[in-house]
Amino acid sequence: MQERKWKDFLKNLGWVIVIISLLFTVTVGGFVLTNLEHFGRLAKVVQLVHTDYLETAPVDKLIDGATKGIVESLGDPYSVYMNAQENQELMDQLEGKFGGVGIILSLKDPQKLTVLRPIKNTPASKAGLQPGDVILKIDDVDASTIDQDKAVSLMRGDPGTKVTLVVYRDSAKKNITVNLTREKISVPTVEGQAMPGNPDIAYVSITQFSPNTAYELNDVLNTMDIHKYKGIILDLRYNHGGELEAAVGVSSFFVQPGAVVYIVDKQGNTVTKASEGNYLGIPFVVLVNEESASAAEIVSGAIKDRGTGTLVGVTTFGKGIVQTIYQLDQGTSVKLTTAKYLTPNKVDIHKKGIEPDVKVELNKGEEATISPGTASFDTQLTKALQVIKEKIK
Repeated sequence: MQERKWKDFLKNLGWVIVIISLLFTVTVGGFVLTNLEHFGRLAKVVQLVHTDYLETAPVDKLIDGATKGIVESLGDPYSVYMNAQENQELMDQLEGKFGGVGIILSLKDPQKLTVLRPIKNTPASKAGLQPGDVILKIDDVDASTIDQDKAVSLMRGDPGTKVTLVVYRDSAKKNITVNLTREKISVPTVEGQAMPGNPDIAYVSITQFSPNTAYELNDVLNTMDIHKYKGIILDLRYNHGGELEAAVGVSSFFVQPGAVVYIVDKQGNTVTKASEGNYLGIPFVVLVNEESASAAEIVSGAIKDRGTGTLVGVTTFGKGIVQTIYQLDQGTSVKLTTAKYLTPNKVDIHKKGIEPDVKVELNKGEEATISPGTASFDTQLTKALQVIKEKIK
């Protein structure tokens, strides 16, 4: 028995050495020498867990915890360690295909899990969930104790499985319990149509930037025969971003050849992402709001700085940093903030956002009409229509 314990201890010690060796490879001499005591602390904790902790603690669980702790200690909400399940869910999300209930959460208040909108024809929309509903519980989990990433993870799962949400609806002043059955969610990121009542104006909505968004946009524009329209309204409201390359690809339709965005890393090295030469040359207006973020701001910033279109709405969210996903072993990954981006005029918009050319807010309690089915438009869309009509006179 003692021999087996000794072997187990040496095995755990080996993992500690692996962790310390990894830390050595990503640090420099002076830093390592002054922090050896911290590595010793790590080794001591692993030893104490192995020898004195009441329950069994698998080594892989300890390593997961240590890795997660390192990333969380950065204090950056956009840098995160993901286990195999979380990593796969992120990949599915980026591809626009996943099992879930079809809820998009608002970015406005990170302390609340507020429904931005349910996706059309999903369990959430069929069950009557509404924009503004605040999620209080996901099954037995108190939503106030978790962040948005964790909440999204809990609501997702295999199609056919069930999840129960308790939401607070302000209009009814009460809590509502909703039982949902998860489905495979496939979300098109681009929709296009003629503006109701204005057949010479095209309306294009982009809800997020997935790897296929630029291709989807190209297909939508071709299907619409876009050059038969006199003007375009591009709606980027409530678009939380996504893939950098997708944003560059989309920008190529709305800015002439030249810089779209500059990517600057911690050493000051700068990479220029340029338009791919698909410029439409049709007058257009871009709708933005306080939840237009990240990749949506890359597109908006390029259009504003290059002067090819008019931004209408309110100041954007202000996420001007770039994350890179590094795949690790056993299906895990780490997402780290690795650079900031600057608009073509070298403007850093992080935590500042982009000011629209024409400022207009929604009225209190007014909902945005995304992909409108009738000629009844919200205040911002009405203003965008007015601006584009003035452009094409």
